Amino acid sequence: MAISFVIDPSIAPCFSFSTSSSSSPSRTLPLRNLHFHGKPNRIIPILYLNNRSSHLSSLSAHQASSPTNNEEEAKDVKTLIRAYKQALFNGDETKISELETMFCKIDKEKNKMDQKVLSLSMKIASEKEMKIRLQADFDNTRKKLDKDRLSTESNAKVQIMKSLLPIIDSFEKAKQQIKPDTEKEKKIDTSYQGIYRQFVEVLRLLRVAAIGTVGKPFDPLLHEAISREESEAVRAGIITEELDRGFLLGDRVLRPAKVKVSLGPIKKKNPSPST
Repeated sequence: MAISFVIDPSIAPCFSFSTSSSSSPSRTLPLRNLHFHGKPNRIIPILYLNNRSSHLSSLSAHQASSPTNNEEEAKDVKTLIRAYKQALFNGDETKISELETMFCKIDKEKNKMDQKVLSLSMKIASEKEMKIRLQADFDNTRKKLDKDRLSTESNAKVQIMKSLLPIIDSFEKAKQQIKPDTEKEKKIDTSYQGIYRQFVEVLRLLRVAAIGTVGKPFDPLLHEAISREESEAVRAGIITEELDRGFLLGDRVLRPAKVKVSLGPIKKKNPSPST
């Protein structure tokens, strides 16, 4: 007696078998339980039985391969198939029914595991995406905080330096007005000038510098023109006098310099020809 298993599309996902004897009944075996890879490339076992030997071969519609971590599961399924094969050969209806029930249970468990794996995969993908978004938000927030902190520090430094500028003006005016005559006055002036030099050095270390004026081209970003006057010696657009010193803090203007600007030589009008 030879028994072969063929796929029955009308009752898929199962396969049916028949014997060469016309009196032997046909039987249907669930096929879903044999999809032990959990992938679209399903393995379809086909069994061939005869009196002397048994043979198991597998067909793959899309060249599926067995993963290493599923080897034990594949061995268990093959063991059940061999037992089912033997029960069919012996005509043991009780054993056949038990094995078919077991196949159905395996199939249900597999479907549950497939759904669980799919659900966990979707959850992991969602959490990864959320982690990426949170990391991006964190980086952007950190950059903004760093920028705000630097801006706040810079603005605070500018305000402090601006409040010190009147002190510099007072030192400069005193230096121009005080003319020490006696030895005592000269000592006081020397002490006073020493303090001023220390103050200027501290400002220099803080990157405070005076804006260049006399002899420089007028720059509206650095200078404030208080007046403009014609000059025979200086070309137009050149600063001729500094009225109030200006200062920079790095690249930022603390206070523009107040200056006078040359208009260039006086333009003489040509006398009208006599008629």
